[in-house]
Amino acid sequence: MDNVRNIAIIAHVDHGKTTLIDGLLKQSNTIDDHKELAERAMDSNDIEKERGITIFAKCTGITWRDHTINIIDTPGHADFGGEVERVLKMVDCVLLLVDAFEGPMPQTKFVLRKSLELGHQPVVVINKIDRPNARPDAVLDMVFDLFVDLEANDEQLDFPVIYASAKEGYAVKELEDEQINLDPLFQLIVDDIKPPTGDPDALLQMQVATLNYDPYLGRVAIGRVFNGQMKLNDRITVCRRDGTEEKARITKIWGFRGLERIERQTAYAGDIIAVTGIDGILPGETLTDIDNPSPMPLLKIDEPTLSMVFMINDSPFAGLEGKYVTSRQIKERLDRELEGNVSLKVEPTERAEAFEVSGRGELSLAVLIETMRREGFELQVSQPRVIFREDEDGNKVEPIEEVVVEVDSEYAGTVIQKLNLRRGELLEVKVNNDNTQRLAFMVPSRGLLGYRSEFLTDTRGTGIMHTNFHSYQPFRGDLPHKRNGALIVLEKGETTTYSLHNLQERGRLFVGPSEQVYGGQIIGEHARDNDLVVNPCKKKALTNVRASGSDNALILTPPEELSLERAIEFIEADEIVEITPESIRLRKRELDHSFRKRK
Repeated sequence: MDNVRNIAIIAHVDHGKTTLIDGLLKQSNTIDDHKELAERAMDSNDIEKERGITIFAKCTGITWRDHTINIIDTPGHADFGGEVERVLKMVDCVLLLVDAFEGPMPQTKFVLRKSLELGHQPVVVINKIDRPNARPDAVLDMVFDLFVDLEANDEQLDFPVIYASAKEGYAVKELEDEQINLDPLFQLIVDDIKPPTGDPDALLQMQVATLNYDPYLGRVAIGRVFNGQMKLNDRITVCRRDGTEEKARITKIWGFRGLERIERQTAYAGDIIAVTGIDGILPGETLTDIDNPSPMPLLKIDEPTLSMVFMINDSPFAGLEGKYVTSRQIKERLDRELEGNVSLKVEPTERAEAFEVSGRGELSLAVLIETMRREGFELQVSQPRVIFREDEDGNKVEPIEEVVVEVDSEYAGTVIQKLNLRRGELLEVKVNNDNTQRLAFMVPSRGLLGYRSEFLTDTRGTGIMHTNFHSYQPFRGDLPHKRNGALIVLEKGETTTYSLHNLQERGRLFVGPSEQVYGGQIIGEHARDNDLVVNPCKKKALTNVRASGSDNALILTPPEELSLERAIEFIEADEIVEITPESIRLRKRELDHSFRKRK
């Protein structure tokens, strides 16, 4: 075990975790020189590549000189904190990656707190020192203050520091050192990080941290061997989350090298491996000795804070684009998701065709919906709903988010005003050297629903906002009305340039000409606070003096293209988002205008 190091890289979104791993893979002898390594190689999921964020924790093994360094690339967004919590248990140390300009951000605080609680002594990597506005010395002071705020012990406060540019592929111990390669970081990992602990002669204990799925082999359990040894075809006991025990046989064992899995015959204490052969295995469960089972403590996972209702698509356009459209198919897909996502909950509703799905935030639920959409599912989802609780005294409490924004000084007043209206509490204001301000708030989770798009509008697209779940606190009171009314289609048909040209004065449109719409569908936001039923399919009446190309002269403002997150943010309690592989539409729950009016 002396030549093995198990580490995780933790950081806020876009601080360079995945890019750094790319650099380590390229500069070690792990991958052959003739093989081309794609940019952001660890982000293999299409949604990860498109969003530029890491969603699923992934493991790689790097060989440097005579050492094996197992590295886990962890998600940087708070909504995927369940992944972070599980993988931190597998490692002996963390690399805390911090942007040399931005410094520690909310998610940095979240993952660092988890690491310190587990007793890890982080290695601090101040990344992006090549940025023109980099301020590594100031950021180092900020990191130290963060450690103090999180009540790190004396040993943890004496953390090693290295400066790097993952993009340019170098690391230095001191800022004035020659910038050559990443060898100083490799050497720091080998010298300052302790090898894994564990007794190879003790009874087997392996805890599952995360899951993959193989179409031929079924579930692939990934975790660490804490004690003992595991051999191919061994009979073992599986200690389940509910306290029961089952017997199983190990059919495959893999280690990790680069981006590949390497078959192994034996795994030893300290190894991070993947195994198959256990039906229904879940994260947190223990694989242990066949005759003397010894389960490890279950991993504590933070509870969901947000829920949505997933239901079948019953719109007039249902079944035209999707491959999976029934409630049974949706339920089976959600059950599969539960197998690996322990931070998700799925509960039945009063309606057989609808299911309440709870997660850690809007982004986690949006990623699930987008994944199902790409797989060929059609479904509808409700407005997100914050999950309230009661404290020990029976008082109503709600989830509170820590919000940090970076905005130009001219927009700071507007942001403060808007978040105050949403029951936010301003905690801190810092003025940066580049005429920007960093504002820190505590805001109810429900106050942030629908605010991101408004924030981008208020800051002319220049503002940056980061959020992180903080705690449950006493209910802060009602919020002001979220948005104006909706423009609702009168009847089924095809939109025309003539009609849309007249309607664009009434508000902001979400559709363009020659699009199929149906009665009850929402095609825009009204300029006033009431809903308005409109006819976007109306054609210009023919006259003797009508010119054949008269409609071509009409100028339409480009419609707002609704992303999935924007659609979810927009809807009210009586509205639904319709999602198909090809389209995202907004609609009223009740499509019939006369019935809706009576109601």
